[in-house]
Amino acid sequence: MKRKNSMKLAVPTVLLGLAMAMPVFAQDESTHDAMHSAGQNLKEAGSDTAAAATDVYTGSKRAVKDVTITAKVKKALHDDPATGPSDIHVSTKTGVVTLTGQVSSREAADRAQELASHTNGVKSVDNQLMVTSAARTD
Repeated sequence: MKRKNSMKLAVPTVLLGLAMAMPVFAQDESTHDAMHSAGQNLKEAGSDTAAAATDVYTGSKRAVKDVTITAKVKKALHDDPATGPSDIHVSTKTGVVTLTGQVSSREAADRAQELASHTNGVKSVDNQLMVTSAARTD
């Protein structure tokens, strides 16, 4: 009797399972293509995210190097007698140091460029210093 009841329950269960699986078997090629395309899009999105994270890391690392270079150049300018009293502003982007401000002589401007160019990590120096007789010397 138990076996008869089990069969009564098993047959409808199997039929229901087959009925629910029929749409899977009936998928056409366009559904397969759509699923493949969706998978590719997810893979590309993951790749783009990884690239973006790498770019952020690289950009942050470069920014830290630039800040370090700027600090070293400022210290060298401050410690040098020819440039110490001058009003020189320093900025660094991807290893390129830009000097702006006013100095009292062409020699001071040249010395500032020399100090900056000999600082570790500097690729080049853009010397935009202006020589003025009213340059700050306090």
